[in-house]
Order: sequence, then structure tokens, then C-alpha cells
Amino acid sequence: MEPKKNPSVEVGRNSSLYFALGLNVMLLFTYLGIEHKSYETTDIALENVQIVEEFEEDIPITDLNMPPPPPPPPVLATPETITIVEDTKDIEETVLESTETSQEEKIEEPIIQVEDVQVEEVEEEISVPFSVVEKVPVFPGCTGTTNEELKDCFSKKMNEHITKNFKYPSTALDLGIFGRVIVLFVVDKDGNITGIRSRGPDKMLEEEAERIIGLLPKMKPGMQRGNPVTVPYSIPINFQIQN
Repeated sequence: MEPKKNPSVEVGRNSSLYFALGLNVMLLFTYLGIEHKSYETTDIALENVQIVEEFEEDIPITDLNMPPPPPPPPVLATPETITIVEDTKDIEETVLESTETSQEEKIEEPIIQVEDVQVEEVEEEISVPFSVVEKVPVFPGCTGTTNEELKDCFSKKMNEHITKNFKYPSTALDLGIFGRVIVLFVVDKDGNITGIRSRGPDKMLEEEAERIIGLLPKMKPGMQRGNPVTVPYSIPINFQIQN
């Protein structure tokens, strides 16, 4: 049986060659398209510059033959007036005397008598602790015959005074600040409360404790050997928050 197609005119026999050739042509065009460089072009306006030559008109210089201004008048110098004053006042010369002394001169030392010496008595401030003073300061309203009774009354009156005037600081209460404050003060020889100091866990508590002690009344001063003396005293104040 004979084939119907002519092998010489078969289209698909060289298809691989044509495919390779077409692929190379496409790659070439792609490469040329990538490597092609383009530049932005802007419209450039070309204008003609016309230079017109300007002619300056020469102005002739005319000489008016004007006379120069007259020179200023000369300044006459004022002659100096010399006044002759007769020296009729005698000037006394100051004679400076030497202050140096010689070995022959004696220096007289003043003799001070004992009667001329004034002795000033300085009162010494004596401080006696509360526990050993012969007679403790007397709180207003306290009565007693012995020193122990006066001490007990003093402590009782102090506690009543603190309870009466105690006020917990609101800020410290809100912050939950509590603790013990030791307050130190002095009952001076006139019975006044001085030298108030405190030591505690917070400044607000210390200020409140010092305020309470500052409200203490004037007392009868403590006595030692019949003379008034200053008596230091310390007391604790407890700041507690109760639920």
C-alpha cells in the first residue's frame, strides 16, 4: 500500500528546527527591548536674542568760570589772663616726732587693784533628769506631798492631755501610716515648755505629736537644792489604726 502524503512536502519534519529558530529570534527581540535606552525629552524653546546697541549722548562740559567761595574768617585766639596772687599766708610745717623708744626709757605699767575688777555672775542653766530631780515640775491641778505622788500625777495629766488633743492626720490615715513617736521636751526654770523634738516613722506623725506637746500649759518648774532647774522629759505617743 502506497502512502498518500509526499514525504518531501511534509510540514512537520523540520518543526524542531523552526521552533529553535523562532525561540532565538524572540530572545533577540527581548534582549534588544530590555537594553534599549530612552531619555526624557523636554520642549526647548529657542528664542532669538536681539541686541540693540545703545548710543550714549555725550554731554559737553561747560565751564561757567564761577569764582571759588571765600575762605572762612580766621579764628582769633583769646589771650590767656595771668593773675598774680601775692603769697601772704604762712604755712606751718608739721613736725613728725619719732615714736621709737630707747633702752633707757621705761614703760610704766598700770597697777590694777583688786577692787577695780568687776566680776559678773553668770547663771548656769542646770538640767536635771525627771527621774532624779528632787522635786519634779508640777502639772496644773496636781497636788501631793511627796515627789512620787507628783510624778504619778504628772504622768496621769500628760496622758489625759494627749487623749484630749489627739487628732490622727487624715493623710497618714488614708496612706495607712502608723507607729510610735517619741517626743522629747524641756520644762525650763520658768515652767515653760521648750525644746520640743520628736522621732517617729513619718514626718506627719511627728508634726502631730509636737503639736500636742506644744499645747501643754505652763507648769511649776522643777526644784533642785531649792533652786529652779530645767527638767527634760520624754513620752511616747502611739498612732494606731483600728479596723
